[in-house]
Amino acid sequence: VQLQASGGGLVQAGGSLRLSCAASGSIARINAMGWYRQAPGKQRELVATTRSGGSTNYAVSVKGRFTISGDNAKNSVDLQMDSLKPEDTAVYYCNADISTIGTLFGYDYWGQGTQVTVSS
Repeated sequence: VQLQASGGGLVQAGGSLRLSCAASGSIARINAMGWYRQAPGKQRELVATTRSGGSTNYAVSVKGRFTISGDNAKNSVDLQMDSLKPEDTAVYYCNADISTIGTLFGYDYWGQGTQVTVSS
């Protein structure tokens, strides 16, 4: 299983960016997908997740500004980031809980990070 993330970049405060992540491989079922981020000198933290049933969860710091959306047919997840702030600057990582063909349980997979930089 591979997760391919894209969409990072540099934006001014108040601007928007959209991150995308697509999963590929021997996928039987995607149980959840989401985004985490890690700023320099800080621990990786949850940004937003969505489960296969459609429920979503957001970090308090991004609620109301970020929107996560999953596409079960495409095995993908997007993160629309609006009203960006300098404190949103971090490397963003795609994450997925995936059950592969022939297994009963889901495992965590990570994509490569994509840099998001918000200038003040």
